[in-house]
Amino acid sequence: MKRPPSSPPVLPGFTYVEPLGAGGFADVFLYEQEMPRRRVAVKVLLADRLSSGAAQEFADEANVMAMLSTHPAIVTIYQAGVAGDGRPYLVMEYCPRPNLQTRSRKEPFSVAEALRVGVQVAGAVETAHRAGVLHRDIKPANILVTEYNRPALTDFGIASTTGATSEASGMSIPWSPPESFAEPPRSGPRSDVWALGATLFTLLAGRSPFERPGERNSSADLIERIERAAVPHLGRPDSPESLQRVLERAMAKNSDDRYPSAVAFARALQKVQIELSHSVTPIDIVDEHPHADELEDDDDGLTRVREVVSIDPDASAFTRPSATTQKHLGQPAPAVPRFDPAPAQPVSDRTEARGPAVPPPPVDDDPTLLRPPQVVSPAGPPAPGFATSPASHAPAYAPAPSSPTAPPHASAPSAPAPTPGGSPRRRTGLWISLIAAGVVIVVVAGIIGLNLLAAGIRTDPAPEASETAEPQDVVPDFVPPVSEPAGVREGGTVTFTWENPSPEEGDSYLWRDVYSDDPDAQRQTDVPTVTVESAERVCIDVILRRADGRASEPMRGCVG
Repeated sequence: MKRPPSSPPVLPGFTYVEPLGAGGFADVFLYEQEMPRRRVAVKVLLADRLSSGAAQEFADEANVMAMLSTHPAIVTIYQAGVAGDGRPYLVMEYCPRPNLQTRSRKEPFSVAEALRVGVQVAGAVETAHRAGVLHRDIKPANILVTEYNRPALTDFGIASTTGATSEASGMSIPWSPPESFAEPPRSGPRSDVWALGATLFTLLAGRSPFERPGERNSSADLIERIERAAVPHLGRPDSPESLQRVLERAMAKNSDDRYPSAVAFARALQKVQIELSHSVTPIDIVDEHPHADELEDDDDGLTRVREVVSIDPDASAFTRPSATTQKHLGQPAPAVPRFDPAPAQPVSDRTEARGPAVPPPPVDDDPTLLRPPQVVSPAGPPAPGFATSPASHAPAYAPAPSSPTAPPHASAPSAPAPTPGGSPRRRTGLWISLIAAGVVIVVVAGIIGLNLLAAGIRTDPAPEASETAEPQDVVPDFVPPVSEPAGVREGGTVTFTWENPSPEEGDSYLWRDVYSDDPDAQRQTDVPTVTVESAERVCIDVILRRADGRASEPMRGCVG
């Protein structure tokens, strides 16, 4: 039987609204923050836990989540403190939609949504691992859903460093790997990979992997199956065998047989998306030192590696958990396993990371460098009064000088000796050039004249400004958006209506339910009204579509 929630603390700048949940160590309440005004979830440690090590664990959770909450799939921590009654609290992002455990119990996820969630959460877990943190309690109930229908991993209360392989207390049995039940228990990055696979299985099957409907599913039964039984088959006709193989590898009994990292698991899920012709979900990773190969391969858009940006005004760089936190987690501060690639160029937070900028090549006398074209006149300087065009004589690639100290044009060869008749060679060349130039001018003028005659172009003066043709707009006509959809709730249904500002024959409307299991699915209607069945908050987007296919910007309407 669940206990009632504790009394909410009085927090300056916050107004209590209602309880959200109760746990073994803390309660969660909904508050409204006054500045900035927003709804927030406040996690408060129970008073009877203050004398135990739970207070330190609570502080460690705050530090870990603050370090990782820049990731889009990790719940954001706004602040932490101690209430007037002495209870520590965390102020977190409020995720109003049901967590993934609640949703999966009602009905299994579609394969498309389960794959999308799996890739997004795996990116969050990979981010934690690269920061030296194991989650150790990944399960559907610890994945909340934001107002924008994105998964958000939470509850790092039993997290540890990636080096703490001899401690595994606190994990939830249905999603725990076999090594967590060993003596002594073990955990590592591949333990979180198991939990990721078990979580994805739960979303697809509507139950944990080793839970058997109609049979006894006690803790002892689940542990025995986790240690010995094979991963059950999903048994879904819409799920390919490749997805079954991905889950079986992620939940291999021997940790060495699993995917080596969370990002490797995410990439396997992406391959299934490609096989099913689904949109491929990018993997978001926040890393202090992104791998050079990841930065180079980032152009595919499937793995977006971002650097961590510190929000501590007193720190010059990203910091790992404090020495106190590391000590409590059973690992000295410097001994957190990390990758050590060459430092990358700074990258703005939440922007796609690119490779380091390549400096321009140094200017030296390397004969392989491309240099500006130079005029080379083997006949010496031109005769007075005759200008030589550099563009007509310069080669595309100038050969390298034989001596690095003497540029090619430093000295010109002496003029050739006069011909027996007393006339220099260069004068003969000059006359030939002049005659050739005259012939070219005559030919070009003739061609221009012929073209003008053929085109029938008159040589009349330019027309008056009033005769100038008006420019033609080649951009299709703008399609105005509909009015904001107004909704009216009647029990479990909401009816939305809107207005078409400029009706035309053949108009129709595309609309989608923002909070549905498939928020990208669009429906079409010929009338400006739709009815949505939902007992919770409903938002729809409506697009006006013309008969020729042109469409307006979407307009959103919501009903609480």
